[in-house]
Amino acid sequence: MKRLFLSAICIASLFFTEAQQLKTPQPSTTQTIKQEFGLGNIELSYSRPNMKGRKIFGDLVPFGKVWRTGANSATTLTFSDEVTIGGTKVPAGKYGLLTIPGESEWTVIITKQTDVTSPAAYKQDQDVVRVMVKPYVLAMPVETLSMQIANITDNACDIRLMWDKTAVAIPVFTDVDSKVMKQIENTMNNDSRPYFSAAVYYLENGKDLNKAVEWFDKAIAQNPKAFWVYYQKARALAKQGKKSEAMAVSMKSMELAREAKNDDYVALNEKLQKDLK
Repeated sequence: MKRLFLSAICIASLFFTEAQQLKTPQPSTTQTIKQEFGLGNIELSYSRPNMKGRKIFGDLVPFGKVWRTGANSATTLTFSDEVTIGGTKVPAGKYGLLTIPGESEWTVIITKQTDVTSPAAYKQDQDVVRVMVKPYVLAMPVETLSMQIANITDNACDIRLMWDKTAVAIPVFTDVDSKVMKQIENTMNNDSRPYFSAAVYYLENGKDLNKAVEWFDKAIAQNPKAFWVYYQKARALAKQGKKSEAMAVSMKSMELAREAKNDDYVALNEKLQKDLK
């Protein structure tokens, strides 16, 4: 009898252990997005519920109430550098993302709280930013709550939310120019000077083109076979309206690119020369 009792306990323990190890799909899966932005990155983590035939905004997600902006755990944003949202500077760090949906306007909240999963847990005195955004209607419904970091430029992007036929976009900005200019100022005082990178930045961002050309020349002196440097110098000269000089430099770039068997830069120079004619 004792032996049968012990066997029964062993079998029960086995079933209990198997039950503990059972893994099934989560009804609302978690997604983490890490996006390079400016000189740093943004990381967004949230859970993704499905519509499942339900009415979402104004029903499952009530209007006028704090929403964790996802399912399961809290939605979080991590900025590696300072950003600006709604005119407010947000220091680098990890934050909670909450929203208060409305029919014609949403309130977006960036909070110090990173664990808000219900309206009762939210504390307004922990807000870092509150900004109002307008929702817009999507042409096709989105079954699974989707968030993305979109419309990315050097110093701006949108954190976009889409679910059902509703979407909102949260503009985010970062100060790239002052940081890069400070780097250029500092590195140009060192022995190993990034003439090419600094010159390209000046060329692409409307800075002093004379200085850019000067730095391209110094980069060429460092590496006389650098066809890519000649090409960028030709572009800078073209922007200055110096077409004949730009053509000569572009021809040199093409010659060196052919020697290096780099068809991409041959094609780029062909296009540039066509535009210069």
